[in-house]
Amino acid sequence: MITTIAAPDNMVAFRATGEVTKEDFANIVIPRAKEAIDKNGELNYLLVLDTDLKNFTMGAWIQDAALGLKALTKWNRAAIVSDKEAVRTFTDVFSKFVPGEFRGFEHDELEEAIAWVSGVR
Repeated sequence: MITTIAAPDNMVAFRATGEVTKEDFANIVIPRAKEAIDKNGELNYLLVLDTDLKNFTMGAWIQDAALGLKALTKWNRAAIVSDKEAVRTFTDVFSKFVPGEFRGFEHDELEEAIAWVSGVR
């Protein structure tokens, strides 16, 4: 399941728990991301992973990829918060290949991640 979490107005923030489905992306993530792009002209995005990546259904991965492709030129900053080092490393490396900046953070760095994504440091 994906839920929204409180964040500054210039970004969207989500928490993933349990099983994450394509409906989570279709009904929660994509509409909020589109709204943020329409409002701010760019996408500042934060995802807190409180579930294992194996809990993302194939449909969720497809919806996530669709969001990435549709908004490719609009990504500004994105943070993935996870205690899995591999997820944080992948996020950091991913930033070298796509527009925008992507960074991985540990759970105890959530406030820092929000500040970095929103540009409020």
